[in-house]
Amino acid sequence: MKTLEEQLTQYALYHRSKRNIRTHFVGIPLIVFAVICLFARVVLSLGGIELNGACVAVALSLLYYLRLSLPLSLMMSVVLSVMIMAALPIAALPLLGWLGFSLSAFFLGWVIQFIGHYFEGRKPAFVDDLAGLIIGPLFVLAEVLFLLGWFRKLEKHIEQHAGPIKP
Repeated sequence: MKTLEEQLTQYALYHRSKRNIRTHFVGIPLIVFAVICLFARVVLSLGGIELNGACVAVALSLLYYLRLSLPLSLMMSVVLSVMIMAALPIAALPLLGWLGFSLSAFFLGWVIQFIGHYFEGRKPAFVDDLAGLIIGPLFVLAEVLFLLGWFRKLEKHIEQHAGPIKP
């Protein structure tokens, strides 16, 4: 398995335009929230315990993030838990309301992503490596933390290997 630095650097190679990264600040959370809304309506029964699909998907994602970084996985657990709580009322809507909201948010998120990649002049990272789909949310979190002045060593590593962010 690749390290956190390797995963984020690989993803960053496709994201060196400031405009593209900014679109990801909106597009990726929207896509993740939409997926959580969709999965929140799915109920799984495991040994008499009922779980919604969003909890299972988030738990699996967090296990992966935990293998990469304890601090980032803890931060992602807070973000994703808030998204689950916000998704529950949406999942409780009548079928058309739930599906309409979730699919609209999903579609809008991808449109925003592709606009960002138009600015970048590069295809999305997941086209070459499906791991980009799970690394994207972690990349957005890391970029927010870099803006706050945190994780400077990680930021410098990424810039050394992927290049600086262009205006």
